[in-house]
Amino acid sequence: MSPEEFRKWGYAMIDWLADYSARVETLPVLSKSAPGDLRKALPLTAPEHSEDFSQIFADIDRLIVPGITHWQSPNFFAYFPANTSGPSILGELLAAGLGVQGMLWATSPACTELETSMLDWLADLCALPNQFKSTGSGGGVLLDSASSATLCALLAAREKATQGQTNWSGLHQQNGNGAPQHTALSPKSKLVAYTSDQAHSSVLKAVRIAGIGETQLRIIPSDSQNRMDVSALNTAVNQDIQEGNQPFFCAATIGTTSSMAVDPIPEISVVCSQHSIWLHVDAAMAGSVALCPEYRHHFAGLDQAQSYTFNPHKWLLTNFDCNCFYVSDRQALISALSILPEYLRTPVSESGEVIDYRDWQIPLGRRFRALKLWFVLRSYGAEKLREYLRGHMQMAKEFAKRVDQSEQFIRVAQVDFSLVCFRHKAGNTFNAKLLAALNASGKLYLSHTQLNGFYTLRLSVGAAQSQMHHIETAWQTILEICQSLEQ
Repeated sequence: MSPEEFRKWGYAMIDWLADYSARVETLPVLSKSAPGDLRKALPLTAPEHSEDFSQIFADIDRLIVPGITHWQSPNFFAYFPANTSGPSILGELLAAGLGVQGMLWATSPACTELETSMLDWLADLCALPNQFKSTGSGGGVLLDSASSATLCALLAAREKATQGQTNWSGLHQQNGNGAPQHTALSPKSKLVAYTSDQAHSSVLKAVRIAGIGETQLRIIPSDSQNRMDVSALNTAVNQDIQEGNQPFFCAATIGTTSSMAVDPIPEISVVCSQHSIWLHVDAAMAGSVALCPEYRHHFAGLDQAQSYTFNPHKWLLTNFDCNCFYVSDRQALISALSILPEYLRTPVSESGEVIDYRDWQIPLGRRFRALKLWFVLRSYGAEKLREYLRGHMQMAKEFAKRVDQSEQFIRVAQVDFSLVCFRHKAGNTFNAKLLAALNASGKLYLSHTQLNGFYTLRLSVGAAQSQMHHIETAWQTILEICQSLEQ
């Protein structure tokens, strides 16, 4: 593709995206595609000869759009959002065009230094403890997701707990034919991790990947407000110590996936500090709210945490992927993840004057994620971002009022942020049918969870274009479809 062709089709793509943003509200939120529809429409093999880009461009509407669930629709209320914005898209475009691989400071100094500044900017905007800023012993890094952040925190915690001396058995065993025999990794020191029954599934995945093993993960029950039960945590930790195990990691949550409950971080931190347990706090969705001073009481206790993470790609107008991961002791993280072959050695890295973010993550390669965050923070400014977040939380409270005033529905959890959990009084089977009918209508998209044994509907407000009239329409649609099912 020549520069002239790139310019032509680049303009066309921007026009298409602008038009898409203007019309996304009119499209069915949930894709109507059946399994295999796109596969059947595609050739079985790649083309032998080049195609004109006009053919490729035309296939966006013909093949791709029908198979899209429209996350940017103002009627998307399922899961948590993955919202984007014009400045973010342009930042992503620039990053793609520059093609930077920012594994080392030397491979693009601007990539590293902009990232460090953006993490410090957000730390200040969210009033995070100074221990998480690059000016101290800790600092932040941009990863792909909170799941990766949890894994990195777990590995850093293991490194600190074992001082890098963990001895894994079963790695070099051979079978009778002399071939490697794959066996489960089992540390001689029985490390134990803890999390709530409301925590994200990434905690379980992390202990599997790290070789800790899910039998060494203690699932702590939650209380009536879906928060980690601190008394149960304390009991579990003491029991493990009595049995000769080594507690080393605890994952708490500010804004759980099911109900956006807030674990009692100050109380959890007391248990962790008494036993030298690494406290990791996951605020993947709710973390953006810390920009608003009136919501910062939910983040009390972070000064006692060793790591913290949240996702601007969920609720801060920065498109996926963009996760902020902070640690109070960057050396623990670097020690766990740094491997230095000769071909990655550079004089400036060995001088200790720069950060090489390859040592702060699982893969070697790195995208220039900081550009889109830079564009968003500068384009909107903290003031407009706060207005944006407050608007969504007000919409959620208005929807909750309608649920509370209804004779048919029950609100299942308190509304601290932008998620409303509710159910129909008719029972689990009816609620499952109601959700299926709502999503099949194409007018909106909700998701569900299980809370205290009840099939619970979740309405998550967070799409960039959502306004109060979309909330009103959603409630009316729920009532109409509910009535049709009751007849």
